[in-house]
Amino acid sequence: MMKGHPKGLLVAFFSNMGERFGFYTMMAILVLFLQARYGLSESQAGDYYSWFYFGIYALALIGGIIADATRKYKFVILMGIIIMFAGYVLMAIPGNPLAITAIGLFTIALGNGLFKGNLQAVVGQMYDNPLYSKVRDTAFMIFYMGINIGAFFAPYAATGIRNWFLRTQGFEHDGSLPAMCHAFEAGTLEDMTKFQELANKVSDTTVTDLHAFAGKYIDAFSKGYNYAFGIAAGAMVISLLVYIVFNKLLPSVEKVVKTEGTQNKATANVVSFLLAAGLMVATSVIFYFLMNDLALGAAVGLFIGFVAMMYQISTKEERPRVTSLILVFVVVIFFWMSFHQNGLTLTFFARDYTVKNVGPFTNIFFKLESMLAFIGSVAGLVLLIFNKKGSNRLIGGAMAIVFGALTGYFIATNPASNPIEPEKFQSFNPLFIVSLTFPVMAVFTWLRNKNMEPSTPKKIGIGMIIAAIGFVVILIASIGLVSPHELQYVENGVTKYNPVPDSSRVVPYWLISTYLILTIAELFLSPMGLSFVSKVAPARFQGLMQGGWLLATAVGNKFLFIGSDFWGKLELWQLWSIFIVSCILSAVFIFLILKRLERATGHRK
Repeated sequence: MMKGHPKGLLVAFFSNMGERFGFYTMMAILVLFLQARYGLSESQAGDYYSWFYFGIYALALIGGIIADATRKYKFVILMGIIIMFAGYVLMAIPGNPLAITAIGLFTIALGNGLFKGNLQAVVGQMYDNPLYSKVRDTAFMIFYMGINIGAFFAPYAATGIRNWFLRTQGFEHDGSLPAMCHAFEAGTLEDMTKFQELANKVSDTTVTDLHAFAGKYIDAFSKGYNYAFGIAAGAMVISLLVYIVFNKLLPSVEKVVKTEGTQNKATANVVSFLLAAGLMVATSVIFYFLMNDLALGAAVGLFIGFVAMMYQISTKEERPRVTSLILVFVVVIFFWMSFHQNGLTLTFFARDYTVKNVGPFTNIFFKLESMLAFIGSVAGLVLLIFNKKGSNRLIGGAMAIVFGALTGYFIATNPASNPIEPEKFQSFNPLFIVSLTFPVMAVFTWLRNKNMEPSTPKKIGIGMIIAAIGFVVILIASIGLVSPHELQYVENGVTKYNPVPDSSRVVPYWLISTYLILTIAELFLSPMGLSFVSKVAPARFQGLMQGGWLLATAVGNKFLFIGSDFWGKLELWQLWSIFIVSCILSAVFIFLILKRLERATGHRK
């Protein structure tokens, strides 16, 4: 796998494992924690979620500016890891008020901003060497696969810690109960019989005082999540140690030599920053009056300001490359607005519209030990069938038999009905990334050998079409289900709450299939986008343009609120249609400007 690649690639993705572990911990539990701990609605939790993910990527712009100005990419990355660790420690403290939790989220976002874009820039710098330049796309796919190994374990660790703490308090897990507890305490719960039934089901004794139960269950549920954030902090320590010991294998860059065209840019840079700030303020005001949303205006204004700044500080020779990158950034906004619904509306769907219990076979995908056994058996079959070396085929056959038998044992010993947790759906995306990276790379390699490999921009366009198909799957699953606005409604000025009936819950394979297709789209778009930025960005803007990619991702994440806001207003199939249309239109845009983007990468047919 690593043949033909520098050793620094391994250092990069092992260093990034802790960040991915924390990221997928957040992806799995953040909105659920906010709702369980503070009683927020889906719309309110979605606002915090979108601001957090906006901050993670928007602050990468600051990280890029600092790294480009100092050329100390590796030091900025180190500071990012340390700050992220501090943020996760703050999130791990139980009982924090919402304001302190928000500070913890900002601290994580700041550390990530210093870390993420600059690590990607360093990976790109390794492949500026002509010796490695031909395998740049492959390198970013390996990097992308490697960092998701840690992400696979995060949802299992988070739910394991949460469930362990619940059991120490005499409770079992039920994802629908925290909202019912808050509604009961607020006096807006209508179905008291169902609440009593579930309270008895999750408690080790019969519940006689529902008021006491509601408070204790909320406290135990949210503290379990706090301790899960503590596990993410531990993962950051591992990444820190790996980075400190092995960062010498990563490249160090020298100061960019100033040319005649860039020596007297100080005044122009001041003007560009003032122009950027003015556009940010103007856009914010416009959005405030048109949509009554100053926050969204600030996000869009920041992106417009970045675009204006880049046009001001780039030279005539650099501007075509900058323009091509900005056009791709526009598409990125709509992809991440759709894709990152996996931690928001798709998580709501997992909690509220997916069955709570599954049979013996399906349960192997929701228990870590049986999932690992299943993965081992599949890996063995792949080695046995596709590897030409005799010894490897023998190993593959042995793996298929041993792990296949272990998987069969788990199926045979599973009860007829097994509870599943909605957080664990977040493990499927990193699992599919790790599993599918090699096949996708093999397809690209086969096409490359036949001189048929799509250009990097074309791969991005194809990825948008695949993403649309993923939302078509969840749309089909949602037809005929009761909508959230039918269950939570206002009566005489009071919001009434009812849980989703079991008749409106579907089998988990619908959501798993959606994640599978969205992961394929991600492999076509995200690592290809990172490769495109590293390939096209002018030398003196490497960190800044990686920050621009992440800023576009940030703006897309700020638009995540569209999903949570419409969650309680539209039919479910109408909600998913928004993202289908967004992805299709983005793909059309990419193909319309494809030739221009291919020229920027030097692609020739």
